[in-house]
Amino acid sequence: MTTATPEKLFAAEVKQADIDHHTPTAGAMTGHIVSNLVVLADKLQQAKWYVKGINAIGLKRYFGDLLAKAQQQRDALGQVLVDENLITPSTQKEFGEYAMLQENGQNKYEDAEWLINDFAHDYDTANMFVTRAIKLAEKEDRPVLATYLTTLLASNNHEIATLQGLLVKTPREGLDEDEDEDD
Repeated sequence: MTTATPEKLFAAEVKQADIDHHTPTAGAMTGHIVSNLVVLADKLQQAKWYVKGINAIGLKRYFGDLLAKAQQQRDALGQVLVDENLITPSTQKEFGEYAMLQENGQNKYEDAEWLINDFAHDYDTANMFVTRAIKLAEKEDRPVLATYLTTLLASNNHEIATLQGLLVKTPREGLDEDEDEDD
């Protein structure tokens, strides 16, 4: 019996991931979500460290709570993928390739309102992948993955509403593209 080396196993994983991302599959779409959670956690950490202003103490706490939640979600979602015999991104290179969210060192100099608005948009962007992954998971008969993703969607929607509330906006105000067309 021949045993595959770690190098060969990873090369096969990379090849399969490339195929899955062009198909796409629920696993590949969920890999994008895991990667977005990594970038989101990095952005939340930065905001927690650098937020300034009259509400900085409360926002540091809030961003810290969101950070812990994003890290827990990443871990749980990655485990769901492993349990479903799917591949989860696990390297910085993969996170960089698959994430749609973007981080930037200059964000630490933005004011609190800008940061809150940016996070509302990040959760909204993340939801594009979550809703697609739910549909794919349902199509592929992966009820456990679909259930976890549905819970993640609800959590993201709650965070969007909370962040938008801090900006004195309704949950979808300024997030839906067609809203601007009515003006």
